[in-house]
Amino acid sequence: MNPEDLRAAMPVMSEVAYLNTGASSPAPRPVVEAMTDWLEYHNFEAPVEEGMYPHAWDSYEAVRETIAGFLGTSPETIGLTGSTAEGISVVASSIDWVPGDVIVRTDLEHPAGVLPFDRMADLHGVEVRTLETTDGRLDLDVLRDAVADARLLAMSSISWSHGTQLPVEEAVEIAHDAGARVLIDAVQSPGQRPVDLESWGADFVAGSGHKWLLGPWGAGFLYVAPDAIDTLTPRRIGYRGVEEPTGSPYEYKSGAARFELGTTSPAPHVGLAASIDLLESIGMDTVQARIERLTDRLKAGLGDRLISPREYESGLVTFETDDPETTVERLAEAGVIVRSLPFPAGAVRASVHAYNTEEDVDRLLEAL
Repeated sequence: MNPEDLRAAMPVMSEVAYLNTGASSPAPRPVVEAMTDWLEYHNFEAPVEEGMYPHAWDSYEAVRETIAGFLGTSPETIGLTGSTAEGISVVASSIDWVPGDVIVRTDLEHPAGVLPFDRMADLHGVEVRTLETTDGRLDLDVLRDAVADARLLAMSSISWSHGTQLPVEEAVEIAHDAGARVLIDAVQSPGQRPVDLESWGADFVAGSGHKWLLGPWGAGFLYVAPDAIDTLTPRRIGYRGVEEPTGSPYEYKSGAARFELGTTSPAPHVGLAASIDLLESIGMDTVQARIERLTDRLKAGLGDRLISPREYESGLVTFETDDPETTVERLAEAGVIVRSLPFPAGAVRASVHAYNTEEDVDRLLEAL
């Protein structure tokens, strides 16, 4: 498959210039078909073949292997979740907080990376420190001071507001030197650039498939490093998360699957595995190169309105307008789908993926 084939497999692209992948991407036909095929087999044939539960269990493990391979890690480090928010909340609620513990986050975080820690502050009396950033940039010296007595650093890999790549590996090293664990919100990274979680060195990474991975809603993942798994105490339990459901006493599974509970549909994750296969058939280097070329074109056309960095960092391109909400509405009327942002002030964000074209970019610029 190539980017043109991918575009042709997305019916919405024949109707509009869809530039909102950073919020949610429409799934290509092969992804929807993979989910439909799975559901039909599960309901029409599996009951009289291997059985519905064995079929589902095999599907969970096959998807786990696909996600792990795509992210450069091993299957036992991957737990299947419904969303990035769920993964972050699992980590936040599984740490044995005591009053006075310190959580450090940046002011660039999505609400999914803010609310769980505010809740921990309410429940356990922890201190939440918010690092101020400038133009989507994190000052590592400020970070070093902030995490000196912290228990957890929570930050994004790419800022959803500016599209800046945050220095994950450097931040992880600084936090670990201070004795803090690190949780990364990675939802804006996989699918638009190659990702190797082992090289990041983070303890926990949460993500989801409905953005750059082109998957459906309801298919998320949580990575937990092997040396960090015992730092988490699960607050919930279900038969998918234990070694022997009917055994006594119960024993949690050794890896991140211990956070899974019970009977949930594998169909969204089957769709995610199909979307990963599509992206791998194109090649992530090809995907990233196309995104870079198209964002360069968009940034050149935006001129002084550009808020995101001039040089390429991601497919997220934020620009300034006098009235973001009205601008988004008028662009939609012109067949261009983007979104406004709560910050920075006066900001509208376009998301450029490999299925987009120069014509999509030009259509946005002309409409503006």
